[in-house]
Amino acid sequence: MNNYVGNPLQTRGVEHYTLGGAKGEGMKFLFVRNGLGLELWISLDRCADVSRVTFKGNNIGYFSPCGYVHPKYYDGNGTGFLKSFTAGFFTTCGLTAVGSPCTDDGETLPLHGTISNTPAELISVIESDTKLRIVTKVRDCTIFGRKLIMRREYIVSYSSNTFSVNDTVTNEADIESPYMILYHCNFGYPLLDEKAEVIIPNSGVTPRNAHAAENIMTALTMEKPRAGYEECCYYYDVDVKNGRSSVGIYSGSINTGVIISYNKSELPCFTEWKMMGRTDYVLGLEPGNCTPDGRNVLRKNGMLKFLNPGESADTSVTFSLTENYNEFTGAL
Repeated sequence: MNNYVGNPLQTRGVEHYTLGGAKGEGMKFLFVRNGLGLELWISLDRCADVSRVTFKGNNIGYFSPCGYVHPKYYDGNGTGFLKSFTAGFFTTCGLTAVGSPCTDDGETLPLHGTISNTPAELISVIESDTKLRIVTKVRDCTIFGRKLIMRREYIVSYSSNTFSVNDTVTNEADIESPYMILYHCNFGYPLLDEKAEVIIPNSGVTPRNAHAAENIMTALTMEKPRAGYEECCYYYDVDVKNGRSSVGIYSGSINTGVIISYNKSELPCFTEWKMMGRTDYVLGLEPGNCTPDGRNVLRKNGMLKFLNPGESADTSVTFSLTENYNEFTGAL
């Protein structure tokens, strides 16, 4: 017990909010503070993804021109996903389609799948002296088709500026199912500007297309916003250090760094999405079990993952924020 505090929420904890206005009307959020400067908004109506993160008052993620969009406005045709792509700190792509719209095995698949526009059920919130634990469940199911259940757990530390998302996806159907997942982590201003330093320790990089290949020498160099900028994507073979793979971005402008750490055996692919356009100014650092080329391409090149009936797959990503540059570089 802290005798200085009337209610624990005075310093840290989780609060429930409902959004009002425009296309976000009625969306439900969990607002989390760890008492050390880290704040995050978990969007229960959007797969329990993290829509916003601030650290010591500074914005960390990218918030798209779409703003908050309730899943009832989702357009699942082709690239209609972009009309409700809030981006936010991270958007989950999957669970049976990631990347370019395509037709695969007789199924028409939209951009980045449908899971990020699927509401989550809040299962539990458990608080201790050292951490906050939030558990949700998302059902990606159809009759006569896929039946994937994602159990999502957040662990928010009360002793450091760190939080983890731990997902378990289970195939509850009686047939094999494609399984694709990508954590579309999006960084924006003021963390992201032309002075930001991006570090991706790697053993090789592959440009997604000819345009990206032309600019590969500046793949990790951030630029000022530019009209008419064409996005570039790069696929990295990220190094493993002490059993984990880690990448990061540090802003000297606000003296803040973010480190993304994950298990490469769970998430063997890593994509950098560099988009330096005016207002469309965002850097994606995206661990996944696939690249964003579309399911038909992944099937053709033998990279498509599957879950057998009753089989589960675990993935975990940890985000650490720091003001200490030496601590940032030492973790990579």
